Amino acid sequence: MALNYWKIIVVISLLIGGYETAAQLSPGPLSVYHEHLEGLSNCTECHDIGKKVSNAKCLACHTEVKTRIDANKGYHASKEVKGKECASCHNDHHGKNFGIVRFDTAAFDHTLTGYTLKGKHSKNSCADCHQSKFIQDEKIKKKQYSWLGLKTECLSCHEDYHRNTLSVSCTDCHDQEAFKPAPLFNHDKTKFPLKGAHQKQDCIECHKKSIKNGKEFQAFADIKHQNCTACHTDVHQNKFGPTCTDCHTENSFKILKTGSRFNHDLTDFPLKGKHQQTDCKKCHTVDIKTPLKHQHCYDCHTDYHQGDLGAQRNCTECHNENGFKESSYTIENHQISSFPLEGAHLATPCFACHQKEERWRFREIGRNCKDCHQDVHQASIKEMYYPEQNCRSCHGTETWHSVQFNHEQTGYVLEGAHLKQTCAKCHFEVKMPASFVFKPVKSACKSCHEEPHGGQFDFYGEQSCTHCHSGDSFKSNHFNHDLTKFPLEGKHKEAACSACHKPIQQNGIQFIEYKIKDYRCEACHSS
Repeated sequence: MALNYWKIIVVISLLIGGYETAAQLSPGPLSVYHEHLEGLSNCTECHDIGKKVSNAKCLACHTEVKTRIDANKGYHASKEVKGKECASCHNDHHGKNFGIVRFDTAAFDHTLTGYTLKGKHSKNSCADCHQSKFIQDEKIKKKQYSWLGLKTECLSCHEDYHRNTLSVSCTDCHDQEAFKPAPLFNHDKTKFPLKGAHQKQDCIECHKKSIKNGKEFQAFADIKHQNCTACHTDVHQNKFGPTCTDCHTENSFKILKTGSRFNHDLTDFPLKGKHQQTDCKKCHTVDIKTPLKHQHCYDCHTDYHQGDLGAQRNCTECHNENGFKESSYTIENHQISSFPLEGAHLATPCFACHQKEERWRFREIGRNCKDCHQDVHQASIKEMYYPEQNCRSCHGTETWHSVQFNHEQTGYVLEGAHLKQTCAKCHFEVKMPASFVFKPVKSACKSCHEEPHGGQFDFYGEQSCTHCHSGDSFKSNHFNHDLTKFPLEGKHKEAACSACHKPIQQNGIQFIEYKIKDYRCEACHSS
């Protein structure tokens, strides 16, 4: 009853006294923010009768603050403020233009709000961020002024440059110093870790800028990278497939991997033999991309034969990729050349004819025997028997010892044992070193054979031997004793030659006496 009584007294007093009475009861005009609460009938909106301003009533009106305090968030829930009376900081009745919210902005510790200012934020003025356009809560936004309503997410204040193509958590890549560069971004955590020369490229090389919806836009997401050809021009025109890293490294296209899986067989020049062991740089002296002539061996290799085999001759006629030292030139090939091999030439190693000097030669090395073989006869044979020193006049290609000379050309026909003799028996001197010079030989028997008869038959002339001997043997197989001065008769026919023809000594020479001077019986028979 007492409380109601006093309410009635106050109301009556105001009605009777008017403005003067109200002025005596109110401490002063309310600020513009609370002016809608002017009048004695609204006092209890903030005040409890007989008590100070109630925190509960403040928070009943300022629900946005209460919500944060209840969530233990924000400045009003900080240890510096929590538990204080609202009126200790925000009192009123000091005039319409009095600032209810007042503090030293320069000394304000923003960390107490739960959002520590760092980097560029620490250099901004409060008004740079606390603007109604950044307030997303419509209720707070309608207020004439408030420090509340801002969110801590970057995109609540800053425009999304990436147009929702990347995460909304800007601090994954950017710090608070500046948007450029993005020092926290780690390309290794993406689906395309940077390696080699990629690490040296400026971002703009891969992440191009464009105009999107009238504004500049730089693409960082959905960049094709599954294959190198998504960014790089395939100079091989897909001949070797889209995976450049099969052969190249990220350091440079000019550097090939050790143990590269590059398949040279896919090119116009499959590698064989020693080409497979050759370093790429041996052939690709400029760079890998520069085309090389490779249709002919001489495009890369120096002609060892210096044109002997003809200009721009194809090496593969004789050689293969396993090496130039080996030759695939066969006997069959030689047989259709200008010098078919015969006889001993077939067994002669190539180098015996073609590498007489340091360099192998296959042209102008001679076609005649004397071009390769020494003429051991030293022109001792008459031209008529040996035209142009052609060995084939006497010799075949099987062996030098095989001689097929027609001796009838000389006018001395070989017969009997003479047919079995070598040329050397009659025509070469016996000495060391051996001589193959033909010496002049007369047709008389004793020009070659020793005369064992002591000149008993000289009266027959140079061919005296043939009267008794044949060419088959020195045995007297056709001597006729009846033609002598002592024809054989009776027992004489049975007697051996040696029974009558005895050895004698004359002029220091011993020989058998065939020319017996005394034919009397007693000259041979004793009485």
